Amino acid sequence: MGLYDRYVLPALVNCACSTRPVMKQREKIVPLAEGRVMELGCGSGTNFGLYDWGKVERLFAVEPAPGMTARARKTAAELGRAQIDIIEATAEDAPVDAASIDTAVISFVLCTIPDWRSALAQVRRFLKPDGKILFAEHGLAPDASVVKWQRRLEPFQKRLGGGCHLTRNPAQMLSDAGFSVRRCETMYLPKTPKPLGYQYWGEAVAA
Repeated sequence: MGLYDRYVLPALVNCACSTRPVMKQREKIVPLAEGRVMELGCGSGTNFGLYDWGKVERLFAVEPAPGMTARARKTAAELGRAQIDIIEATAEDAPVDAASIDTAVISFVLCTIPDWRSALAQVRRFLKPDGKILFAEHGLAPDASVVKWQRRLEPFQKRLGGGCHLTRNPAQMLSDAGFSVRRCETMYLPKTPKPLGYQYWGEAVAA
């Protein structure tokens, strides 16, 4: 891991993923989590303060980047939430029991996971039969003119943003991974360049 990935990238990602428009998207899904919760790619713990802790029994916050987990531990300590377990691992390697999770929270992470199919397969293994996924992601826009710019910018975005793709469709990814997307809403974020700001959010369950 280079100096950029260790020191610069976590700060850039934390800044980009905590703008007010992005936080409004997080606020649409995170408070709906309940029971035993797994957050995939928790980053610096941006979501931690948004959970309804009266409904969350325990949070397993999975994050593979050491620079991010250090920030997440600091965030959890500042909140004083002992029920947050920071797990430095990929989804594939996370030591979480099968069929033990009521809610999986996936926010602004499917764009970066290299092997997203394997990661979502693990999420499905972790979920209880009646468990659910709450998701909020950016991705492929519906307008051809915007998609053209997404494809042009994606190589630079991937290089500077830790592998972040602009042209993935999170709803389709969940469907391809065997989930039924029972609610999905979309919009362009305000005050955000359209190639970077087409949003998907909603809920999925195992099909």
